[in-house]
Amino acid sequence: MTSKSILHFMLLAGCANISTASYAQALSAEEARALRTELQALRAKVDSLEARIGAAETNSVAAVETAQKATEVAAVAVQKSDGPAIKFKGAPEISDKASGWSFKPRGRLLYDVASVNGPGGISDKGLGFSNELRRARLGFQGSMPGGFGYKFEIDFAGGDAEFTDAFLDYEHDGLTVTIGQHNNFQSLEELSSSNDTSFMERAAFTDAFGFERRVGLSAQYKAGDLLAQGGVFTSNVGDLSNDENDSIGGDIRLVYAPKMGKNQLHFGVSGHWRDLGDSITSIRYRQRPLVHTTDTRFIDTGVLGAPTDISSYGAEAAIISGRFHAAGETHWQKTSFAGMPSPTFFGGSIEAGYFLTGDSRGYKNGVFKGVKVSNPVGSGGFGALQVNIRYDTLDLNDAGIIGGTQDGYMASLIWTPIDYIRFMLNYGHMVYDDAAIVNGGPDRSYSVDVVGARAQVSF
Repeated sequence: MTSKSILHFMLLAGCANISTASYAQALSAEEARALRTELQALRAKVDSLEARIGAAETNSVAAVETAQKATEVAAVAVQKSDGPAIKFKGAPEISDKASGWSFKPRGRLLYDVASVNGPGGISDKGLGFSNELRRARLGFQGSMPGGFGYKFEIDFAGGDAEFTDAFLDYEHDGLTVTIGQHNNFQSLEELSSSNDTSFMERAAFTDAFGFERRVGLSAQYKAGDLLAQGGVFTSNVGDLSNDENDSIGGDIRLVYAPKMGKNQLHFGVSGHWRDLGDSITSIRYRQRPLVHTTDTRFIDTGVLGAPTDISSYGAEAAIISGRFHAAGETHWQKTSFAGMPSPTFFGGSIEAGYFLTGDSRGYKNGVFKGVKVSNPVGSGGFGALQVNIRYDTLDLNDAGIIGGTQDGYMASLIWTPIDYIRFMLNYGHMVYDDAAIVNGGPDRSYSVDVVGARAQVSF
């Protein structure tokens, strides 16, 4: 009941009482006039009160409408504000567009189990079951005013803290200049994050040839489909504690990555040269069988003499077409020695993969990126399911050095339930010639079977 209804009810009730009283007893003319005067005064007060209540209700409605409009304006202002904002990308990312500052913690945890099974004539403690914490990284990255950025990350998987990325960069109009410890443009797969590779380990040549992050100064320029990268580098930050380390080198990589309709293409070449200086007194080339959980190497050059310099070059190509992707790389590495032959070792791989779900492999700035799951678990979906096959080869025989050859025939199954979690299952049939480990008698040609699995979380 509104306030006006209440007043009308009270007035009618009063009149009813008066009428009832008039029937109960007769009033004198003078008393009747006084009563009418009193009633008129009462009616006037009621009219005045109704007018005041009506004005108050009108003002109240206007006040509510004004408040609603103010709230809407404030909400729009907040949405358009350049002030600090928080987005969740696996971890909270704090950014302030107006000032140029941003900060995001990052990390990854990769746990591997595997079994390596060789011929019965081989007795090696690295065969059979093995497991390890492959990577355990924590760090942060972000941007600063003026186009500057930073990234810092440490890996604890080996039991000791080791620097991975630790650099400052500057970006402007397609140009990125980086100083500090970072990748030196070795190859497509080496530059792609270990979070996003098709197999538990990268192609054999990337590890055998000693690809790693190094301290240096580099520049990268992107213009349309073209990407040019180059830099000058010393050694890994962990090796710089030795003040005798005077190695230095240069690296360059060129990428052409056009799109043909919905298909992403990738073509690249790279060249590398490194003067090892006086501190490197020996070098050795060897490689594990697909998985990192074992320290057994079936191909191994043994310790060679003191090298003077290393030069290498590689070629790479890839395509992403919807659910399908394919990629291939080759790499040649020449090691020069004073007074002895200089061998050139070769490695390469070719792979293809297909998503059984409606997903696709990611790609950006000359490297593979992780899949963005279209139907993640927890939102009514199954996640992303991918199958891959690969042929991987590594030849460590040249110039009188017999390190052996390794040919791997591999398959993998990857389930990504959400963007930040992956489960991998790998199989590899590894074929060896001139192997470093003898099978019983003089047999150095045989095969090894490897099964591995990984659980991974990254943000």
